Amino acid sequence: MQNERTIYTVSELNLTIRTLLESEFPLLWVEGEISNFSQPASGHLYFTLKDSHAQVRCAMFKNRGQYLRFKPANGMQVLIRARVGLYEARGEFQLVAEHMEEAGAGALQRAFNELKAKLSAQGLFDAARKKNIPSLPQKIGVITSPTGAAIRDVLSILQRRFPAIPVLIYPVPVQGEGSAQKIAAALKLASQRRDCDVLLLVRGGGSLEDLWSFNEEIVARAIVASDIPVVCGVGHETDVTIADFAADMRAPTPSAAAELVSPDQMRYVQAFIRHEQRLQQKMRSKLQQLAQQLDWLKQGLQRQHPLNRIAWQTHALNDLTKKLVQNWRYFLARQQHQLQRLTSRLDGASPQPHITQAAQQLAALEHRLIRSLPQQITNKRQQLATLGRTLHAISPLQTLGRGYAMASDCQGKLLTDSRQVAPGDAITLRLHRGQLAATIDEVTNDPGNEHA
Repeated sequence: MQNERTIYTVSELNLTIRTLLESEFPLLWVEGEISNFSQPASGHLYFTLKDSHAQVRCAMFKNRGQYLRFKPANGMQVLIRARVGLYEARGEFQLVAEHMEEAGAGALQRAFNELKAKLSAQGLFDAARKKNIPSLPQKIGVITSPTGAAIRDVLSILQRRFPAIPVLIYPVPVQGEGSAQKIAAALKLASQRRDCDVLLLVRGGGSLEDLWSFNEEIVARAIVASDIPVVCGVGHETDVTIADFAADMRAPTPSAAAELVSPDQMRYVQAFIRHEQRLQQKMRSKLQQLAQQLDWLKQGLQRQHPLNRIAWQTHALNDLTKKLVQNWRYFLARQQHQLQRLTSRLDGASPQPHITQAAQQLAALEHRLIRSLPQQITNKRQQLATLGRTLHAISPLQTLGRGYAMASDCQGKLLTDSRQVAPGDAITLRLHRGQLAATIDEVTNDPGNEHA
């Protein structure tokens, strides 16, 4: 039997290879030099990305290329994020770029993003761990270059806003090889010495490469480890460094950092003036209150003098005596009036008239009772005779006198139906005079009276 062979068309083969490439390779970053660059009327970008040993065809479609921040050209070193694929029509292996950036700054930016993501995942940027900045520091520490423009701006602002606060400078290089390690060492030294309440980590503007010392991990970790709050003001307002995220507070510029940590002395002067005015007002008010209280005490002391007290008490005694006599007279008059009123009420409430009236009513009722009693007895006797005759007329004994008898079973229950007894049962017959004991010999049912 001949072995079966799987045969692909060229289109099927290219489609299969393309599908395998796209499924096996995710988005990846590739760095190289642009050559054979072209941009036809369609707006798509076509170029070759090469290094010293190899090259690969690349395409970037218009919907992605319109977001580029620079214009690609031959000889330019770039970094692209691309999908691996195959151009089926010619069977060419290619990269389809989703994003492109210049390789120099792009590499630094990529390192920045990777370190930022790493430290953020470790919690170094969490707001919960950041320390509060003192509102009125006793001493301010500044970590920066002693010869740069940043230190002059910071000292000028601190002198203008609150010259009474002393400033301690920790001189360090702010760019170049080894600068990150020296910045971290200064942060550690300031934390150990505890000579100041807040630290300013500042530097003037520059390129991404110039500011790179503040994007080093060693500096970020030194900021987080510091026991003293750190305010970071590096570069211009648009510059953002890893140190900004790690610091307890970020300022857009060195000058802004100095503004944040130094209170405005004029506000304190104005506050002192207001406090002084309030204190003076309270002192005047207190003195007036004490003077008034002193006058009251003097008056009270005069009132408490023995002669004044005797005179006052004598006068009070006279008044009380007059009131006592008046009240006693009024009391006696009121009691006499009340006694007269009660006497009148007592006379009007005597029970003798009621007793006389009740005796008369009782005599009348007794007379009526004596007169009506015989008539009532006669009436009751007549009613009793009428009821007796009626009872005698309907009495069963009267029926028995005409020759009838009443039959009852041994339990005394009256018999009204022959089916209530059976042959051999004992019954009792009640006559008009006396009764008979009998035994049933035969029972005859009268079908004509079953429903009577």
